[in-house]
Amino acid sequence: MPIIAARRYTEGKADPGALAVTGVPVPAEALPPGCFDWIGLCDPAAEEMDLVARQFGLHPLAVEDALHPRQLPKVEPYGRQLFVVARTAMMGAGEDGITYGQTAVFLGERFIVTVRIGSARAHTDLRRALEADSEHLAEGADYVLHAVLDFIVDGYLPIADQFEEVMHEIEEAAIDQFPDPATIRRIFRLRRELRRFERIIGPMEEMVERLVVADLSVIDPSARIWFRDVLDHVRRAMARMQSLKETLAATVETAGLLEQHRQGVITRQLAAWAAILAVPTAIAGIYGMNFDYLPELHWRWGYPAVWAVILTICGGLLWRFRRIGWL
Repeated sequence: MPIIAARRYTEGKADPGALAVTGVPVPAEALPPGCFDWIGLCDPAAEEMDLVARQFGLHPLAVEDALHPRQLPKVEPYGRQLFVVARTAMMGAGEDGITYGQTAVFLGERFIVTVRIGSARAHTDLRRALEADSEHLAEGADYVLHAVLDFIVDGYLPIADQFEEVMHEIEEAAIDQFPDPATIRRIFRLRRELRRFERIIGPMEEMVERLVVADLSVIDPSARIWFRDVLDHVRRAMARMQSLKETLAATVETAGLLEQHRQGVITRQLAAWAAILAVPTAIAGIYGMNFDYLPELHWRWGYPAVWAVILTICGGLLWRFRRIGWL
């Protein structure tokens, strides 16, 4: 059943029994003071959504957006109602992949309707925690909206924690050796996921900020402090993700510099040995020519003398290259 829960709360306490969703409109003035309804839906069909829409008088454009799973976070007032879209995120089953969902919230004077699409994090524990805190729940449906948004934003933190662990592993490995092709592909997958996260979740900051500063009729001015706390959490999550993206770029750059340094060391060593080996090669090449008149060609000590010259020059070059750190 897409309607996961339907409860009526009076002065912060749940009324016994489930609230009937019949599609019959219920005027706000028909409810006693301090009373509001909370309807929770998960992946509803159009028929179930239409039933709830008729009962609470939801705007058809907002209902259409609530059923569309690719909305960006936003806040839209519809008369005495408020329509809020938030994006959920959690680590998927694949390697370093993030699964996104959507939670749409309809907020009225005496009701709140939450519609989850593609989100595996149910509101069951959240509802239970709120029902245990009747003092805050008595503040009304706008406090429930704050709690739902805070619940969604808190789901971003495990993603940042897991990405930080992966980044630490990649950084440590990059110090010892240049990343192999598999690691490079993983780095680019991480950068792509972080860019996608920033593109999808980024508007959450603007959306929550509007709830803090805008004069919205269904949100009590005294409740804005709660949304300010959510805004702070969103900004922290976005700052961590941006820091991770910068760390990835710095890791690639640092790994490239270290690899260039290692290649430079190898190049200098090869150049040094090539210079040392060039001495005997040149001398042997000269004496390998078929000429009768070469220096010391018929001298008895000519052969040892040539070797002495070769060893002396090569030894001098070896000493010099080691002195400058090439060998």
